[in-house]
Amino acid sequence: MDEQILSFLQNEKTYERGFRMLMEAYQERLYWQIRRMVLGHDDANDVLQNCFIKVYRSIHKFEGKSKLYTWLYRIAANESITFLNKKNKKATTSIDHEDKNLVNRLHADSYFDGDVAQMRLQEALTTLPEKQRLVFNMRYFDELAYQDISDILGTSIGGLKASYHHAVKKIENYVRSVETF
Repeated sequence: MDEQILSFLQNEKTYERGFRMLMEAYQERLYWQIRRMVLGHDDANDVLQNCFIKVYRSIHKFEGKSKLYTWLYRIAANESITFLNKKNKKATTSIDHEDKNLVNRLHADSYFDGDVAQMRLQEALTTLPEKQRLVFNMRYFDELAYQDISDILGTSIGGLKASYHHAVKKIENYVRSVETF
């Protein structure tokens, strides 16, 4: 499928068709990757739109050294981080208060239909540092291999394993502390 998409994207006459195929093939996966980072449905849609604009403008830079999805995932991860950084700069509240706002938005989100365990996991994720949250999402939800995550983030596999391990421990501690109340 990727070969067909890329061949369409390399031809000016079939470029639009190739881009539509790319969006159809990867839109949902990228949406959920972004959604797990930014949490809100509307924010995830905005970031996804920015990703596809960036892809549309720069697909000619794709060298084929990695899988197409790895390249797209990197763009989506970077756009998510950029969005969160801009949002944090605009916020006048403390980081702790922002985390509570994220959790409150998650509880109020009509598009979230998870059970209590899923809600606890999402709450725990808001307590993680940005990089740990990103690594956890890629490994746990997207089931990416450490090598693929390394390619996306440009981080050593050992560093990724450490980040994932620390994220898991923090999530476990959060869930235990919530259950005791």
